[in-house]
Amino acid sequence: MQGMEAMQGMTADASLPDFADYAGAPEPTPADFASLATGVHADAVPTAALGGPDSARPYTAWYRVWERTTRDDFRLEMYILPFLAVLIVVHVWGTRRNRTKARAWAAAHAPLLSAEFVQVGHRRPQLGEDGSVTVADAGTILKENKADEYTTYATGRQNIAFVDFKLSLAKRYNPLMHLADHALALFFESFPPPQERLEATAYVFDGQEAKIAPAYGKSEAGAKKVASSTFDGFVFAIVHKDTMKRLRDDRYDLSLTTTRDHAKLPLWVTVMSESAEVTDALITPDLVKAVEQAGDDLEALIVSDQPIDQPKTYVVHLPLNTQPVPCHPLTSSSIEETRPRKRISLSLRLPSSPSQYAATRPVFTHFLHLADRLAAHGSFRPEALRRIRATRDDQIAKIRKADEEEKAEERKAALDKQKKEMRDAKLGRLSADEQRKFLEKEREKGMRKGAKRSTVKA
Repeated sequence: MQGMEAMQGMTADASLPDFADYAGAPEPTPADFASLATGVHADAVPTAALGGPDSARPYTAWYRVWERTTRDDFRLEMYILPFLAVLIVVHVWGTRRNRTKARAWAAAHAPLLSAEFVQVGHRRPQLGEDGSVTVADAGTILKENKADEYTTYATGRQNIAFVDFKLSLAKRYNPLMHLADHALALFFESFPPPQERLEATAYVFDGQEAKIAPAYGKSEAGAKKVASSTFDGFVFAIVHKDTMKRLRDDRYDLSLTTTRDHAKLPLWVTVMSESAEVTDALITPDLVKAVEQAGDDLEALIVSDQPIDQPKTYVVHLPLNTQPVPCHPLTSSSIEETRPRKRISLSLRLPSSPSQYAATRPVFTHFLHLADRLAAHGSFRPEALRRIRATRDDQIAKIRKADEEEKAEERKAALDKQKKEMRDAKLGRLSADEQRKFLEKEREKGMRKGAKRSTVKA
């Protein structure tokens, strides 16, 4: 047995190769991945490993990015960057376009404003060599609040304390918002269509020169005699018929008026007034001619002494130059909000071309001179003022009723809350059995009340 095992071991050793046979074997080589690209997984093989021209790029320093990247690595950026470039170009163009349009308005109206007011713009007026006020520079009188809103200011005139001007322009700098405004106006009536317009509001002195401008009418030689600037309070407006409904819904003061067409005015405008006597006094041939020249660019010319927003509290209107007395305790801020302020407002659509400002200049001039006419012819007969007061008293009664109902609801809610707190406190001091009896009595009491109500209704 031992001999046979020795013979088998010798036979196995003879079949194994000798170590010398490995000496001439070639070195192993890596697999050729280029052949794999023709297979099923060809799309998953990196570009640099395909053996193409890009695979010959050696690995270089960290800052030589261009040697180890391709255009495919920046495909997303190739779509985003042109879109951003277009947005930036449109924004810059729209901002400059609005600025150019605002300066065109200022250039067309700066000479007129400088002739009417001492100071135009937020800067102090510049005096010439002869001591006269120089014409305001059109490029400096406007203040840019936003890319689509510009404002300016004028003061230093008889019968007018100051005037605020606001230019509302299109959102050319943001095409998405511009399209959204137009789309909302098409589908929703509550969103008015966007319109480029001028909104001017002149606040008159109304006999308050000594309070608003203490130095007004005084000089070194002595006090200067100044005519009275007071006039009766009323609401009067000439509005375009396209904006009539929106103005009546948005403004409380215009809701007090009666709307009628006037024979002297064009068909596209209407008169909203509290009294026919006021209408006859304010509609002059110059105003009629100015309205005809303005055409559709005139949106509204309003004279008012009532607030724009409907007041939630009411005040008793006393004679001129006296403080209003509230009918119930009010805070000083609410009294200030409901106190009438006499003012003149003008709303004009801005034309597309600067040469078209000549059509709206007459009505703009009449707007500035209207305070002089009110100071001279703004006193009316007591009968006309009595009718105006009757309309306002009706509105005051409605406001009083709504205010009293609101306060009654507040008192009822406070009383119910107090009763509930007392009930919960009483219920918390009872035992379990006493709480059960208490709740049963409440339930029976509620059922009896419900039965009585149904009997009464029947």
